[in-house]
Amino acid sequence: MTTTHAHIVVCDDEPDIRDTVAEYLEHHGYTVTPANAGPALRELMDSQHVDVVILDIRMPGEDGLSLARYLREHSDVAIIMLTGSAEIVDRVVGLEIGADDYVIKPVDLRELLARVKAVLRRTSASERAAEKARTPGPHQVQFGKCRFDPDAHKLYNADGVEIAITPMEFRLLKVFSEHRGRVLNRDQLLELAHDRGWDPFDRSIDIRVSRLRKKIEVDPSKPEVIRTIRGMGYLYS
Repeated sequence: MTTTHAHIVVCDDEPDIRDTVAEYLEHHGYTVTPANAGPALRELMDSQHVDVVILDIRMPGEDGLSLARYLREHSDVAIIMLTGSAEIVDRVVGLEIGADDYVIKPVDLRELLARVKAVLRRTSASERAAEKARTPGPHQVQFGKCRFDPDAHKLYNADGVEIAITPMEFRLLKVFSEHRGRVLNRDQLLELAHDRGWDPFDRSIDIRVSRLRKKIEVDPSKPEVIRTIRGMGYLYS
C-alpha cells in the first residue's frame, strides 16, 4: 500500500466538515469514503479495506471514543481523531484507546493532510518490518484456489496476487484454519471470530461466510472448501 493509494474513511455527523475533508483529500490523490455515523462506519470496515479512519469524537448516538475502541479491538486501521480545543481529556483517552493522532477543530486541512501522510508512513514502515521478519511459505494454508497467510493477514489467488480481505474475513479464515475438519456452529464462530455470544437472530456469520466463499470457492453456489453441514454449522475440510 502506497500513501497515495490509501483508502480513507471520514466519519463525521456534520456534512459540511465531512464533505470538505473528503474533497480535499481526494484532490491529493486519496480514495475517500464518507460515513455519517457508527453504523455506516462499521459496515464499511466489514466490507472494504480501509487504511485510515478520520473520526469525530463528538457525534450523536455512538460517540467517536466508543467507535475508536471498537476499531482498535477489531482491526489495525490507523485512526485520527477530530476533537474540540477544550476536549483535552477526550484526546488523552482517545490516544490511550489506540488512536494514532488527533487534529483540533476547526480543522486546518493542511495539518490534517500532513498527519494522514505521517500515520501512513508509520504504517508502511511497520508493515515492511513485519514482512522482513516473517518466514514465508510454511505457515500458509490452502483454501481452495487461494492461499491464506495468517501471519501476514493476507489471502492470495492461484497466481499469487493478493485478494483484499476485511478484518472479519481474516478472523474467519484464521478460525477455520485452526479448526480444520471440525464442524463449527454459528455460536462457536461468533465466539471465536466476533468475541461475542450467540444471538438466534444474528445472521452476520452467514453473510460473511457467503462473501468469503465468493473469494475462495471455484463455484460459490456449490461450495466445496467451506461447506454447510445442515443443522450443524460450517466445515472447512
